[in-house]
Amino acid sequence: MGHRHPSILRVGSEVLRNNALGDPHEREAWIYTPPDHDPSVPIPALLALAGFTGHGPMLFNTDPLGDSLGARLDRLIGSGGCPPCLVVAPDCFTRFGGNQYIDSTATGPYATHLVKEVVPAVEARYAVSSWGVFGKSSGGYGAVVLAMLHPETFRAFADHSGDANFELCYLPDALDALDQVRQAGGKRAWLEAYWAGAQRRGSKQIKALNFLAMAAHYSPNPDAELGFDLPFDESGRFLADVWARWQAWDPVRMVARHKEALRHQRTIFLDCGSRDEFGLHWGARALSEELTKHGVAHVFEEFDDGHMNIPYRFERSVPVLARALGSSAERRG
Repeated sequence: MGHRHPSILRVGSEVLRNNALGDPHEREAWIYTPPDHDPSVPIPALLALAGFTGHGPMLFNTDPLGDSLGARLDRLIGSGGCPPCLVVAPDCFTRFGGNQYIDSTATGPYATHLVKEVVPAVEARYAVSSWGVFGKSSGGYGAVVLAMLHPETFRAFADHSGDANFELCYLPDALDALDQVRQAGGKRAWLEAYWAGAQRRGSKQIKALNFLAMAAHYSPNPDAELGFDLPFDESGRFLADVWARWQAWDPVRMVARHKEALRHQRTIFLDCGSRDEFGLHWGARALSEELTKHGVAHVFEEFDDGHMNIPYRFERSVPVLARALGSSAERRG
């Protein structure tokens, strides 16, 4: 991000202490501040959520073929294309390869961590007028669900290529995932072999990791192996009752239950590439249609690209969020 580096806020989390995966409970949040910012002057803050297999600090990686998030923000704010804002990128990485930013007994109470620990820790250091949240892929999913569940904290959100319409975005990975788990001798054996191996980015590996991670988030069961149920049994038979627990977390199905929280958002921005390799353009379309059905105003854009290498889309959403949140000194109430 040019010559400036984000500041690093270390948060000792009580709610993540003794989590089921044994993941660290001390976490970092990387904080972008505009050039020459006075921390006593209230400005909007945006929580930036990374996608699966990533964590917040990666958003600020230098890129020889493009700009880091920090460089983009410097350019946008410096040119007047975006109001000044803080951007806070937390590290919520887990042994399952990522995070959906919800509370689960199998992973940890990460939504609570963000709302009750990260947000107050940032506000103890900087004056914040109001909060928004944005992210891509799993981060986009986290943005929409956090806004639904915590409208008292997040007043605007952007969902880039987020997980939605679960039948199309997750079930295609089930076959490879089930094959690998069976061959390994179970979920725990597969996960241990995965982390013991030198190669962790094979396409079939990522499919299995993703499928196990989603089950850990959507269908936790403290009495099951690794603390969660899969929506298929050992013979491959579909378990409708487990799948119904996944469906309860599908943003498309959540809209009806959380329409009032959504209607009170200052702005909602959705987008997705029309050639998304994971079929998430169908999720974005279904989510937009459901929002419209329930009278929830939003911006929805499709663009000619896929799922990968699209951080340039943050240049569309961040200014929209920052403008909607404004720079008044009014705090959350």
